[in-house]
Amino acid sequence: MTLKEFIEFQEGIAIGEEYSFTYQNEEYWVSQNPGAYYFTRVRDSYTQEFETSEALFKIGKIEGRLLSEIYMDIEW
Repeated sequence: MTLKEFIEFQEGIAIGEEYSFTYQNEEYWVSQNPGAYYFTRVRDSYTQEFETSEALFKIGKIEGRLLSEIYMDIEW
């Protein structure tokens, strides 16, 4: 994922879009319900929950790393 795509990814989630992607051969899903954003690893349904999309990107992690640190290795 390029920086431009990562910014579009963040903007899309903020307006209600949901996405799946792959990172190091693992599939992940970003989804939401009113008042909650979910970041889920598909294999075992491990889910992180956030009140805002901003919080998802500030504190949501894969293997201890923020999405902003690994976006270039994310595959759509």
